[in-house]
Amino acid sequence: MISKTFNRYIWLLNLLLQEKQMTFDEISKRWKESNMGDNKPMPLRTFHQHRGAVEELFGVEIKCNTSKGYKYYIANPEVLRNDKTRKWLLNSFNLSNMITAGHNMKDRILFEEIPHGTEYLQTIIDAMQQSKELVIDYQPFYGHRASYTIQPYAMKAYHQRWYIVGFIKELDAIRNIALDRLLEISITEQSFAFPEKFNAEKYYENTVGIFVNDDLSPVKVKLKAYGYQIEYLRSLPLHKSQRETASKYGEFCVFEYKLCLTPELSSQILAMRENVEVLEPIELREEIKRRLENCLIKPVGGIKLAHI
Repeated sequence: MISKTFNRYIWLLNLLLQEKQMTFDEISKRWKESNMGDNKPMPLRTFHQHRGAVEELFGVEIKCNTSKGYKYYIANPEVLRNDKTRKWLLNSFNLSNMITAGHNMKDRILFEEIPHGTEYLQTIIDAMQQSKELVIDYQPFYGHRASYTIQPYAMKAYHQRWYIVGFIKELDAIRNIALDRLLEISITEQSFAFPEKFNAEKYYENTVGIFVNDDLSPVKVKLKAYGYQIEYLRSLPLHKSQRETASKYGEFCVFEYKLCLTPELSSQILAMRENVEVLEPIELREEIKRRLENCLIKPVGGIKLAHI
């Protein structure tokens, strides 16, 4: 369980991020009004203790602007914007604080169900920190149960699932393992050397999702979006390489990417339905066409449907 003290650190950090600059009296008043202060003002000593803890935990500097009424502010907010882990932690704990503050809201704040597997997170993190190999029992969706020895390199969250990324000795290759497909996991005493050339961000640089194929090279992908899909892609890009190359207001927008042609990319495009068209490359266009045609002849009760 998250400690109440840690939640207070998050509360202070989030308050200064939202309000930009505040005097100590303003901070103390908000503290008293929140569920953090037990209806009491914040002692100055407590503020400075929390201020120091926030700086140590998140790497942000809380400074005092003495020329503008002794107002406190975060001097380097870009640290949080540029660090995905810190940002994810902050968002998670903010939500936890919100729910704690309003117990009567718990039935009105709904979450997607997350598959099991999170109970293995600490074991994997410990193995990564100690550079120790893991032995896992794994049950894929298709295929037989298998035991592997894996050298854990990194972890990745994608579509409500956690994955461990590492070198599997039995396969002599780097693979992704979904934590919700694990049956057992244990740390061994066997150490391994983390490869200096491995970079998790680089590993997934040219792919959508979790699938990586070392035999594939990134190519230029051009999608033509229509209607609401234009603004949806602008607000939530398909990939970080996304850029707009052409548009006509109210009609269409062309987005360009540098990506490997993986099954997940095709699935994401198909999910956009008639609101997007593949312009390039031709092989991706043909793949989308093939998968759409297969939907029309998919067996139902042993009988194939004819083309409509």
